[in-house]
Amino acid sequence: METLTQYGRMAERHWREFLPKLVAELEATGRLHSQLLKAEEQTDEDLDSLRRHLIQQGLTTQQAHDRAWEMVRERYLFLPPEQ
Repeated sequence: METLTQYGRMAERHWREFLPKLVAELEATGRLHSQLLKAEEQTDEDLDSLRRHLIQQGLTTQQAHDRAWEMVRERYLFLPPEQ
């Protein structure tokens, strides 16, 4: 089984706290780990693409990274809490 990166571990902590029903469903169907890996991969791809775009727009590497992280992190890792 592939080991989670920091993004996957952050997502898992967040999901367990704020999306317990989703986590229970994913665990029951054996899909939690694969969904965390998918969230990591999508985050990494979007982050890299957006960071490159922002650098081309004139931001420094750090500025681009920080801005991209703010924009991407809630797409796949820090999902809205369950109601």
